[in-house]
Amino acid sequence: MCQRSWPSEGVRLAGLLVTVTSDDDDRGGGEGEEGASHDQILVSGVYNYGVSRAEQSRPRMAKREPSYNSMAGTLHMAGSIPGLSVNSQADQRGRGGGASITIAPSAIFGDRVLSSLKTEVLGDKFVGDRRKGSEKKRKNGAVVSLLTDVSKEILTVQMPRFEKTHADPKTVCSIILGGGAGTRLFPLTRRRAKPAVPIGGCYRLIDVPMSNCINSGINKIFILTQFNSQSLNRHLAQTYSFGNGVNFGDGFVEPLAATQRPGEDGKKWFQGPADAVRQFTWLFEDYAKNKRIEHFLILSGDHLYRMDYMDFIQKHIDTGADITISCVPIDDSRASDYGLMKIDDRGRVLYFSEKPKGVDLKAMEVDTTILGLSPQEAKKKPYIASMGIYVFRTDILLKLLRWRYPTANDFGSEIIPASTKEYNVQAYLFNDYWEDIGTIKSFFDANLALAAQPPKFLFYDPMKPIFTSPCFLPPTKIERCRVLDSIISHGCFLRECSVEHSVVGIRSRLEYGVELKETMMMGADNYETEAEIASLLAEGKVPIGVGENTKIRNCIIDKNARIGKNVVIVNTDNVEEAERPSEGYYIRSGITVILKNSIIKDGTVI
Repeated sequence: MCQRSWPSEGVRLAGLLVTVTSDDDDRGGGEGEEGASHDQILVSGVYNYGVSRAEQSRPRMAKREPSYNSMAGTLHMAGSIPGLSVNSQADQRGRGGGASITIAPSAIFGDRVLSSLKTEVLGDKFVGDRRKGSEKKRKNGAVVSLLTDVSKEILTVQMPRFEKTHADPKTVCSIILGGGAGTRLFPLTRRRAKPAVPIGGCYRLIDVPMSNCINSGINKIFILTQFNSQSLNRHLAQTYSFGNGVNFGDGFVEPLAATQRPGEDGKKWFQGPADAVRQFTWLFEDYAKNKRIEHFLILSGDHLYRMDYMDFIQKHIDTGADITISCVPIDDSRASDYGLMKIDDRGRVLYFSEKPKGVDLKAMEVDTTILGLSPQEAKKKPYIASMGIYVFRTDILLKLLRWRYPTANDFGSEIIPASTKEYNVQAYLFNDYWEDIGTIKSFFDANLALAAQPPKFLFYDPMKPIFTSPCFLPPTKIERCRVLDSIISHGCFLRECSVEHSVVGIRSRLEYGVELKETMMMGADNYETEAEIASLLAEGKVPIGVGENTKIRNCIIDKNARIGKNVVIVNTDNVEEAERPSEGYYIRSGITVILKNSIIKDGTVI
């Protein structure tokens, strides 16, 4: 509550519309002057309190001090501006007791408005010139509140402006998590980090969050790496070099590898996503101070989606959130694989459960119509799943990792659930295509979905492209082939073969009579010349690619694989899990995975 008093001779309140009411019940006088009198004015200037109207009609009493009734003139707000009251009161001798303005803090009156009403402009210096004149006019009698001529004093009301705060990508820094050992995506992660796994024929998983950042205007990017990071680092250096050594902007792409530090704790590798960020909080804190970073965007390096992160951050700012979680509605079949949340009708996260099962899973069902889904969609997708994408206020992130939860290693299972009780954690609905490439099956399905008609995800978006390393390869050459619902990357050679519902990566070679169906082929890192191929065949060896009359179905072929002639890879026995590294393949979830650089000899049947 803000309160200040001024002398009764005058009060200045610029730009406020008020109604002035005086109580005349006990005052004698002429006709028309009895009862309450009031004027509605726009207060602008200095208004005097004094006697002027009923003084002649008041009877005098000789040799006796006249008796006066006290009167209070109150200024009431005529509009709908809450929290303001203006009061004036005269003493019993008609001298005017003073005026006071009381302002209650509210959504309308902010700090700047309150401070302007406290200033000395409202004080005595605006009323000093009128005191002498008002004293001369004042006579004994009932005190009446007389202000000013309304017609001369009306001004335009100018209410304070409250402009929306817009998200600025310059105040945002993103941290992309390079992932752990990638055991669920093994054997594709046997020699590479999860974000470096090829996808879509010519891309890598890291290209997705990197491109989303660039398309969103965010050019300050850290990538935390630990396992098999060599190929990932090479790809980042070749693809996302902002300036080639001479950079006049403030953008950067900086890999941060797990490293040992002094002390006992410094000997530990990253224990989880949260711990990985914690080990570099000293760097993030210094950078935030120097570059005025207000928000940190935490991203995963193994998802497939397209998002404008600034819409996400704008929601974070608009709701005044400490933490915001990007989420998607999801069905029963996959709900237990994700962190689920319950929210209120304003989007605030009330409860968070990481990968619940059984009864706990059923308890996380919600009415997803509050997210804008139709009743039909809400019935199919009764859960709200976390995408593992978060926005933190900088101070909140540092506080949580350093002081509040210094031993927590994971965001989804530890920090986020605990934070919902203490902080404003909001949910941001992303109701578009999103896939977590965390397992062999999800990776396989996501790749084949790119070749579907219509595809669920398009790399072909000229406004928001997905970037990758330029290969400078020639166009693909196709000789009398049958290609149906497939993606053929650049630099390939296809000779009288059949490709159906498959993805064929860069520099792939398919010989005569090859049948490829529902297969993801990653391609090769380099070419072999026709002379080299002929020489290998003459020696009974297998060149890179797929040999003549080979039949492959429901398979992932990693890079640089050499598959000979008359090979059959169809898993006719429907084996779900198998490990044959010495023979060059694994079977995961019924999908055959041919290892990188492996050799499948002529006539092999899998």
